[in-house]
Amino acid sequence: MGISIGAAGRSRTARATATVLLLTAALAPVGASTATAHAFGPNSPRIKDSLWGGYVAQGSFSTISGSWVEPHATCNSSNDLFAPWVGIDGYGSQTVEQTGVQTDCSSGSPVLSAWYEMYPAAPVYWNDSVSEGDTITASVVSHGDSTYTLTLSDTTQGWTEHVDQSIDAQNVSAEAVIESPTQSYPSFDRLDFSNVTVDGKSFDSFGPQSLTSGGYTPGPLQGGSFTMTPGGAGPRAPHASRPGAVRY
Repeated sequence: MGISIGAAGRSRTARATATVLLLTAALAPVGASTATAHAFGPNSPRIKDSLWGGYVAQGSFSTISGSWVEPHATCNSSNDLFAPWVGIDGYGSQTVEQTGVQTDCSSGSPVLSAWYEMYPAAPVYWNDSVSEGDTITASVVSHGDSTYTLTLSDTTQGWTEHVDQSIDAQNVSAEAVIESPTQSYPSFDRLDFSNVTVDGKSFDSFGPQSLTSGGYTPGPLQGGSFTMTPGGAGPRAPHASRPGAVRY
């Protein structure tokens, strides 16, 4: 038996829907973009195929900073998604304090979005424009009282964002990496990280471990700089047949 909704009922439904939409808009973070949220989470030292590609150091750390150049990426599928980022924690811990730039292929073409994340909270996206070829500089600073300052700058376009956040974290790792939450990378020829420093020293000083992800491998780390390339100077991920077609 069908249920008929009269004009008055439809009017009440429309008013209720409008109220929900207004409340949702009011709760959106000021300055945040409408980019689709994809969590960039922890990586376990015990997994066979790394979720991160780049370098990670384990110890006790309070700051990391570094730069990279956004590559020209080619979408292989609408599932392709990846981000270069720098951060603290997440390698042997269950929080990650991180900031970077996401390349999302869900629309069929690469869309770049600047973001930060205090995992397990969802990422927050900024509205600032980012383009391939831009030089990005990022930093995460722990103040030692469960508070952090995350800063992201596009030196090519001339903008800087920073935010202060709180989380109960351990500061047990520091990383400069790429990651694909969908485990499906777009294709790019190279991505250059440079001037990566941890606690005021070159990243090399801490003997960080190299990680391959989705067929992308870091080259040698020299003076805080390295390049991610398909295959690169190290072993490929065992199950990666090509970038953007990774099976874990």
